[in-house]
Amino acid sequence: MPRPLRPIAPATATATAVAGSLVLAATLTACGGGSSAAGSSSEGEKVVTVYSADGLKSDKGDGWYDKVFAEFTKKTGIKVKYVEGGSGEMVQRAVRERTNTQADVLVTLPPFIQQADGKGLLQTYRPQGSDKVNGADRSADGRWTSVVNNYFGFVYNKKELTEAPRTWEQLLDAKYKGKLQYSTPGVAGDGTAVLIKSMHDFGGREPALEYLKKLQANNVGPSSSTSKLAPKVDKGELLVANGDVQMNFAQSTSMPNLGIWFPAKEGGRPTTFALPYAAGLVDKAPHPENGKKLLDFLLSEEAQKLVSEVGRGFPSRTDVRPTDANAVELTRIMAGVEIFEPDWADVDKNLSSYVAAWKSATGS
Repeated sequence: MPRPLRPIAPATATATAVAGSLVLAATLTACGGGSSAAGSSSEGEKVVTVYSADGLKSDKGDGWYDKVFAEFTKKTGIKVKYVEGGSGEMVQRAVRERTNTQADVLVTLPPFIQQADGKGLLQTYRPQGSDKVNGADRSADGRWTSVVNNYFGFVYNKKELTEAPRTWEQLLDAKYKGKLQYSTPGVAGDGTAVLIKSMHDFGGREPALEYLKKLQANNVGPSSSTSKLAPKVDKGELLVANGDVQMNFAQSTSMPNLGIWFPAKEGGRPTTFALPYAAGLVDKAPHPENGKKLLDFLLSEEAQKLVSEVGRGFPSRTDVRPTDANAVELTRIMAGVEIFEPDWADVDKNLSSYVAAWKSATGS
């Protein structure tokens, strides 16, 4: 779910680095256990650098990251420097800057967290509380753990459309021409999710690509940022776009025309799959101990209890069961939706070929 990058200030006890499309000139790599000179020489600094997919910070300063980073700084004195971009973009940065590691913690969506692990960008660290996270939401080797659960979805304009479209096939209607957009597979986590879900719903790569080729007639075109699509839907510039439940539910507080929905294959049930924000310790991180402390805090009961109330998402810890109004509404949104589990090993192995096939089919 990428956004353009721009520098932001470090977090303090009362405010974190400004959210949204903000970025430091930092780099990602997994904490190398003191194997880098940068890590050993700067470990005394009271700072930790986070590279993250967008969606958990707010432009208004009231997002989950805003709250937990401020609390973390208050408790530890460690300031949080924050870098935000697309899931794939963050991994690419990490690869480019492998020889000059500057990030301590990476947070990204599947399949990019698996990709980061496969490229050797993460090191083993099991945060306190990670034993309370479902096995499917953490790696067996301890290289990454979900900190906020989430699900893939779409948004529609409730003012312009009396009800949400029900099926993928309805989106081929001429009324959606120039009024539909989805973010770019291979770049955006949610854009990649469009490809994964369509392959599941249509029963394979070829029928999914055949459908997406037809859909291209209505598609506005590529977008590196999923988060920028919801405002266009809210304003009526678009009728439909892709997104994810947590991000779009959070955006709906200031975008009243947003409705969340899940496409079904004609004759089938609406489906979705989990797209958790998964966090890992970066190899050869400059501040590995600070990174460990932050990961522990993100999975603490204190932080997890704020996931729905503040972040409008789903806690990763199974022993945290919120009952606030947001949690109730999220349960309603997910009612009746079939949740499937992608073969992430296959997606990680074949992502490049899937994206290449999508580009060929759509002319993107």
